[in-house]
Amino acid sequence: MTNNDLPVTTEQQLRLDLQVAAEGEFDGVGMGVLSDGTPFLTIRGLARMCGVDHAAIVRITADWTVKPPRPREQKIRELVRAQGADDSTAFMAVVKNGTINHIVPAAVCMAILEYYAFEARGDNTQAAKSYRVLARKGFNDFIYAQVGYNPSGAASVAWQQFHDRVTLAYHTVPQGYFSIFKELADIFVMLIRKGANLGPTFVPDISVGQLWARYWTSENLEVLYGDRIKYEHNYPGYFPQAASNPQHPYCYPDDALGEFRKWVREVYLPKRMPGYLLDKVKQGQLPPAIATAALEAFEPLKPIPPRR
Repeated sequence: MTNNDLPVTTEQQLRLDLQVAAEGEFDGVGMGVLSDGTPFLTIRGLARMCGVDHAAIVRITADWTVKPPRPREQKIRELVRAQGADDSTAFMAVVKNGTINHIVPAAVCMAILEYYAFEARGDNTQAAKSYRVLARKGFNDFIYAQVGYNPSGAASVAWQQFHDRVTLAYHTVPQGYFSIFKELADIFVMLIRKGANLGPTFVPDISVGQLWARYWTSENLEVLYGDRIKYEHNYPGYFPQAASNPQHPYCYPDDALGEFRKWVREVYLPKRMPGYLLDKVKQGQLPPAIATAALEAFEPLKPIPPRR
C-alpha cells in the first residue's frame, strides 16, 4: 500500500466522540451509520459507486483545502454548499477496533457523485447510475435500509435486528431438538434492555454455540442424550454473515435442554460472559457502564422465602 492509498487525517477530521453504529458492504460498496445517525460511505465504497479508482477519491480529499482551490475541488465544494452542508472537510475519521476508518458523509458523497456523473470527462455511466439511485431513494434512507438502521434510536435498532433474526429462525429447528439462538433469547432481551446495541458485530450466540459445542464433545454428552444434528439458520440480509447463508449450526436433542440451561447458568454466565462483554468494551462496541449493568442483571436471583 502506498502513501497515496490513505488520506491524511487532521485533528479536525478525527472524531473520537463517534462510533460506527451499523455498517455493511453491498456489491463492494462499504457503507454505514455513525452513532449520531450520520450515514456514510467508505472512501473505497464511494470510489466504486463513482466508477473510479480508490486513489482518485483520496486525491480529492488531499486537495480539498489547497489554496488557491483547484477547479475540481472548487466545483465539488460548491456542490456541497448547494445542499446547505458544511464543505470544510471532505471526510471524517473514526476509530474502530483500534484502527482509523475514513468515512465520507452524505453531502460530500452526493457532490462527488454529481461531479463524476455530470462534470468529469470520460465514462460517467456508473456515477450517473449511482447518483440517480441515491437521488431517487434519498441518501439517508438508502443507507439506513441497506444496513438495517432505525434512526429513531439505537435501542430500536437492536430490537429490530433481534426481531429480524427471530423471524428468520422461526420454525427452522427439527422437532425434538433445540437451537442455541432460541434458547438465548432471554439473554438477548436483557442485553438490549440494558442498552447493548446487538447487531452484525455483536452476536453472542456464536460464541456460546462454540463453547457449548466444546463442552458437549469433551463430556461425551451424545452418549447420554443422543447425537446432535445440523439445521438451516439464516442471518438477515444486512448482516455480513448473510454472505454465507444458509448457515448450518448444530441443534441438540431436547433431552439435553436441562443440561444446557444448567451449563449456561453455572458456567457461561458467571465464567464466560464477563470476558465476552469485556472484549466488546475493548472493541468499542459496548460502553463500560452497560456491560456492568448487564452483568449485574445476570446475577442469580435469591429464592423467595416460603410463607409462614
